[in-house]
Amino acid sequence: MRQIINGMKYWGQLLLLPIYWLSFLFPRDKHIWLFGSTFGRRFADNPRYLYLYVSQHSDRASEQVKTGIADWKKAGHAFMENENCKGIRPIWLSHDKEIVSFLNENGYEAYAYHSLKGIWYALRGKVYLFDNYSKDINFWLSGGAVKINLWHGVGNKCINYDNKHDKVRHPKNGWERFKYFPRRLSDEKPSHYILTTSPMMSEIFARAFQVPENHVIEAGYPRNDILFEECGLQNLYQKEEQILIQHIEEWKIQGKTILGYLPTFRPSEAKFFEVCDLVEFNSYLKANNMVLVCKLHPKSACKGAFDKIEYSHIYNVPAEVDVNCFLGKLDLLIADYSSVYSDYMLLDRPVVAFHYDYEEYSKDTRDSYFDFEEYMPEVRAYNRTELEESIQKVLQRDEAVEKRKGIRGKLYKEVDYQSAERLITWIMNL
Repeated sequence: MRQIINGMKYWGQLLLLPIYWLSFLFPRDKHIWLFGSTFGRRFADNPRYLYLYVSQHSDRASEQVKTGIADWKKAGHAFMENENCKGIRPIWLSHDKEIVSFLNENGYEAYAYHSLKGIWYALRGKVYLFDNYSKDINFWLSGGAVKINLWHGVGNKCINYDNKHDKVRHPKNGWERFKYFPRRLSDEKPSHYILTTSPMMSEIFARAFQVPENHVIEAGYPRNDILFEECGLQNLYQKEEQILIQHIEEWKIQGKTILGYLPTFRPSEAKFFEVCDLVEFNSYLKANNMVLVCKLHPKSACKGAFDKIEYSHIYNVPAEVDVNCFLGKLDLLIADYSSVYSDYMLLDRPVVAFHYDYEEYSKDTRDSYFDFEEYMPEVRAYNRTELEESIQKVLQRDEAVEKRKGIRGKLYKEVDYQSAERLITWIMNL
């Protein structure tokens, strides 16, 4: 029954095509910028941090936000005014009413996707800023808007049109072309703009998203700004994020070393429990005054098992928590193949590559942009014992510093906290 209902929703959306065409006739206000993330289901990633930045620098900011910024300054935090944000009205649109309520309660402007105001501003907003596709906000009402894809990662795996295994963009037959037509209709278009982080990534993304070179914005990721204390952005934490941050602050006071494990999803991930006995690993963490912070992908093959575990020195982070809230607070990253490694290399801190399923992953995964040895020149571990030994080794001496800087220089033109500022300047000059 659920498959039938989902199928009806999937094909039924084509009935909205006349509304999409009519939305091109609606006058749009260049001062209204709309933000959304992960198909309207999360408050996260690049849209989140650009939205907060614009909201906190706009002369339209609510008194509650202004008071928060004033307190932020009094506490000694950096905050540089950005004149380019004056006059901009940032609005978050979401399918999740809890996110809307959370933002409204903190003085930020947000509306539900299906609400009258959500529909109105989807038609009035001139600039759409999202991290997957314009459906993160409202594709069916987006005609005539300037659409800027901020995307959600700089990694090694081939994406979109570069991914030959992507059936949506590379259908193998007439049935697949028909089946994925609604997806292609509302996904990225050559008229969209795409955000990148370096000249090399600009070349890759122009090809992967099939956009002309003048539609590539090489400004860096706003989500990476928050990794640097000097960025001056006052983050806004949801309930689960607040709880995690409080724990991290307590662990820091206790002198604990904080490790992070943030794996990508793949079929072979299920092998994790064969190579890593968490009872033994928890004992190792306790003996060495360490805490492991885990955040699995929502599609992870191990998520169900991880949700049930309870260990004194292993903390399982809920799926709705934004990684960038705590990534900069980790002392060491246990990396697999996730693009979170690319973000973490901006901090130039120790990393252990835990590749217990490398053989299976190499066969099953999509193609890569770089040789994996070049992309991740870290100490590798293939089982729990090697993982524990490698953690001790890299904490004592991080030998991957120079090689890591080499690949970082290809992925990022700038290593700073000014990506949001550069991006806003670029948009204003459109």
